[in-house]
Amino acid sequence: MMEQWITFVQEISFPIIVSFYLLHRIETKLVAIHDALITSQMNSKNVT
Repeated sequence: MMEQWITFVQEISFPIIVSFYLLHRIETKLVAIHDALITSQMNSKNVT
């Protein structure tokens, strides 16, 4: 029974960890894009 739990955790935990890592990387890039768009919008309002 314990071996089944260990196998289950090993099979499931790796994809979960990789998914969270990739989501974190994507999130930081999306925040950077959002900030750049907001800055660009502010600059275009100041020009006109």
